Amino acid sequence: MAPLTSPFARKVELRREHHGDVVIDNYEWLRNKEDPEVLAHLAAENAYTDQETEHLETLRQQLFDEIKGRTLETDLSVPVREGDWWYYTRTLEGQQYGVHARAPIAAPDDWQPPVLEAGHPIAGEVVLLDDNIEAEGTEFYSLGSFDVSADATLLAYAVDTEGDERYTLRIRDLRTGLDLADEIENTAPGATFSLDASYIFYPTVDESWRPDTIWRHRVGTAAADDVIVFSEPDERYWIGVGLTRSRKYLEIGVGSSITSESHLLDAATPEGDFSVVWPRVEGVEYSVEHAVVAGEDRLLITHNANGENFELVEVAVDAPTDASRQHTILAHSHDVRLESVDAFATHLSLEYRRDALSRVAVITLAAVAEPGEPAGWPYSEPLELPFDEPLFAVGTGGNPEFAQPTLRVGFTSFVTPSTVYDYVVATGELRELKQQPVLGGYEPSLYGQRREWAVAPDGTRVPISLVFKRDKPVGTADARADLDATAAPEHPEPAPTPLVLYGYGSYEASIDPSFSVARLSLLDRGVTFAIAHVRGGGELGRWWYENGKTLTKRNTFGDFIAAARHLIEIGETTPELLVAQGGSAGGLLMGAVANDAPELFAGILAQVPFVDALTSILDPSLPLTVIEWDEWGDPLHDPEIYAYMKSYSPTRTCARACATRVFLP
Repeated sequence: MAPLTSPFARKVELRREHHGDVVIDNYEWLRNKEDPEVLAHLAAENAYTDQETEHLETLRQQLFDEIKGRTLETDLSVPVREGDWWYYTRTLEGQQYGVHARAPIAAPDDWQPPVLEAGHPIAGEVVLLDDNIEAEGTEFYSLGSFDVSADATLLAYAVDTEGDERYTLRIRDLRTGLDLADEIENTAPGATFSLDASYIFYPTVDESWRPDTIWRHRVGTAAADDVIVFSEPDERYWIGVGLTRSRKYLEIGVGSSITSESHLLDAATPEGDFSVVWPRVEGVEYSVEHAVVAGEDRLLITHNANGENFELVEVAVDAPTDASRQHTILAHSHDVRLESVDAFATHLSLEYRRDALSRVAVITLAAVAEPGEPAGWPYSEPLELPFDEPLFAVGTGGNPEFAQPTLRVGFTSFVTPSTVYDYVVATGELRELKQQPVLGGYEPSLYGQRREWAVAPDGTRVPISLVFKRDKPVGTADARADLDATAAPEHPEPAPTPLVLYGYGSYEASIDPSFSVARLSLLDRGVTFAIAHVRGGGELGRWWYENGKTLTKRNTFGDFIAAARHLIEIGETTPELLVAQGGSAGGLLMGAVANDAPELFAGILAQVPFVDALTSILDPSLPLTVIEWDEWGDPLHDPEIYAYMKSYSPTRTCARACATRVFLP
């Protein structure tokens, strides 16, 4: 059979005009996913790809075997205490989905989670939901809502068996293991019980898949009798509902990418009306935590009304907007981006960013009011949890109990597998509970990580995080001097090596250093992996994000190119050995890089790329387009935004990119 030739899509001219500018789009017809010609073209592309990559089959299989051989398929999560139970999930070898279970605590003061072993259920284990059983007979299965009532007798769960992100909500009686007659179709994830479990509050979506309405369902009644308690007409906003950790309030959260608003209802009166905490102000984001400090109820609000990097204030429960009764706990800092605050009975946990790394700290709370306390009382100074690696990611999670004396913390780095700790607030002890297993043996000391800084065209310093195998060259003498003594390479002379440079840079998403089992196969073959922490992400605070969106979006592309040039200039790699990688909005970055600096890369991997953002965002009929206007701008109504977006969209000539192989999986 004759070799296949590269398929080319035929051109069907479509004229598109906005703000007096005419664009000829020859490939709009390819959007029709039901068109037999489109399907045939995709099949031809896949066949050609298979032919051209056939010689890689042995390597593909080898990589698959390596990754599978390091991965533990039968695993268990670390149990999380909620009420009188430990909750956890099992994954079993050969099964596609998880098994959700719980086991009773040993005593009221039992805060040491049980050690789970594969194949050995703990005493008193109760299976709440086996996703493998629920998925039987379906081609698709996704679990959405999963909420256990405060009295631990009922489970609200929602499943999608069609893949359309519309979930059917059901209620299971955990005393009998049987589902109640209640069944609510077309819900969104995020259902939650009222405090007394007599009601379920749940969201639904509009035609654009935007969660826009919260309903109240009385357990044991028909869905047709459900009541709307909140609806958000503004297409830029998403909504959700839940109980505060203290279980004092039900909260409805409303938010766009730049504005938020919270509504509270005393959880003891689920049929009551929600009250707004702070009325929304365009561009102001805030979140609310209920705390009990020195015996008094407080509302703690993390907000950016007075500074882009957020501050933490205390407000009166009965008058949250009364400025005369507000107290600043943590003031705004230009160097620290405060990301979240969680309130517990004895302490607060803080998550924030400093020097392009995530951090966790704890503030202890006074239990009783005492006269003559120092400034800042009843809140202690934040105590940051120490970690001794140069690059890492840390955060909190799995902390549902208001009265818990511990804080569940997750830690990882390029060289340290994901590790779960309990931090004991009273003593400062950091107890390791579990580390991600790597089968076949893994020695962290064989790998190194370090930070580099590139300089963007406007003089901004751009951080780059690198991980590599230590027994290979790592660049010039100046670069090697940045390593600690144990990281010194064996080779005295610099030798450029293959390098994958990853980037994202949108939505204030931070791409943190983290461990990857699959990446070991890359590193063991002498390839360095690097992340360019470009503007548009959140690594260096809110200003880092603000300077990589809308009319400053080109900074994202310039930062990535500067990172590539820096790695080449220090001898870490060469253009012939350098590959760029990005997905989704990072795929848009890849498209811009292919146009602006193709000479720097041997290849570009664009994964599910949002390459032609302009065409998509010009069409408000597409799902969620209006929400995206806060991130990219509104080219439909603003000619300046239109012209700016067109400047980095693929509608312009990309002749320079012909020298670079761009891979679009």
